[in-house]
Amino acid sequence: MTTLNACFRGQLGDFQLDFEFSIPSRGVTALFGPSGCGKTTLLRCIAGLNFLPEGKLEVDGEIWQNGKQFMPTHKRPIGYVFQEPGLFAHLNVKRNLTYGRRRAGIKSSNDNELHELTGLLGIDHLLERDIHALSGGEKQRVAIARALLMKPRLLLMDEPLSALDQDNKNEILPYLEQLHSHLEIPVIYVTHDRREVERLADHLLLLKEGSIIAKGEIGELLTRPDLPFGRAQDAVTVLDGQVRHYDARYGLSTLQIEGGTLEVPDQLGPTGVYKRLRIASTDVSLSHQEALNTTILNRLPAVIWKILPTDGPSLNILLRIGNMGEGSPLLASVTRKSVEQMALKEGQQVYAQIKGASLLGSSSTTQPRAHCMTPLIACE
Repeated sequence: MTTLNACFRGQLGDFQLDFEFSIPSRGVTALFGPSGCGKTTLLRCIAGLNFLPEGKLEVDGEIWQNGKQFMPTHKRPIGYVFQEPGLFAHLNVKRNLTYGRRRAGIKSSNDNELHELTGLLGIDHLLERDIHALSGGEKQRVAIARALLMKPRLLLMDEPLSALDQDNKNEILPYLEQLHSHLEIPVIYVTHDRREVERLADHLLLLKEGSIIAKGEIGELLTRPDLPFGRAQDAVTVLDGQVRHYDARYGLSTLQIEGGTLEVPDQLGPTGVYKRLRIASTDVSLSHQEALNTTILNRLPAVIWKILPTDGPSLNILLRIGNMGEGSPLLASVTRKSVEQMALKEGQQVYAQIKGASLLGSSSTTQPRAHCMTPLIACE
């Protein structure tokens, strides 16, 4: 069930906007694109901080904006996390967390909700600490908890990691993944960092010069031949697989993906949970027949969907896993010489040999992370 339908078109200052999209009832939707493409502007339109006379916004069937019918920001049940945490230096962590609830008139009979959320974000031991004694990652986790304690129906995050150094980013990312599997509300996440998109996003809105040039499920967009991701020399595939079995003798987990299975080192969790894998295109090679005398465990039948040019000496081959190409997309980086010598062409059946797959994150969920996105609202 789609929960948010939006359409923002028109002139805003010197910026011409053309945004129309829908997002599902849960999961992370990333707004991705270069600086100045309109990511923060779009987020501010959703929050009601920017006003377009012809804008439309509907959340769970409730009209937040329809032309001049406009719900002001303070009445919209949203949580907003900015690049800087914006905490009150004269209040400790717990008082920062409860300040907004008191101001909004949100009452709670006990602290169970607060302690559950702070435990999830790993800040429960910091409640009595002063703000100046926190690391950058800890401050941002407090800011996220503060936003969620307002009981929002929608969480907006505007490049929440951009002000952090790499160590603090690495510290906070596992908590964002953990949060993802627990939240029952949609998250709209602004970033220009592709690794954050790969690790956190279920869906992607790709922005350029005030317009949405592509939208859809993350695994599909990262491999789409008409987008820059699939043509990059460092292209990757992101797959969500369900744990089916653990072989204790060899220390390997079997993950079910669309069109086949993969064996991945380590015990990844109980049967039934989903895990996200990142596969570099340079870690995928091709053969005409299945090579049995090889150390590569993961050899999957696939069909060549598209041969994509890159800026380098190799070509990216877009595959579909499965004997009939019915499964997940997969990118392989192959030299032009190999393409010619093997006479590779679109529609051909091959075997994809996956030399390595890295686990993205540590969170687990019993539901697949991706859902389709379909437009439900139109600008007139």
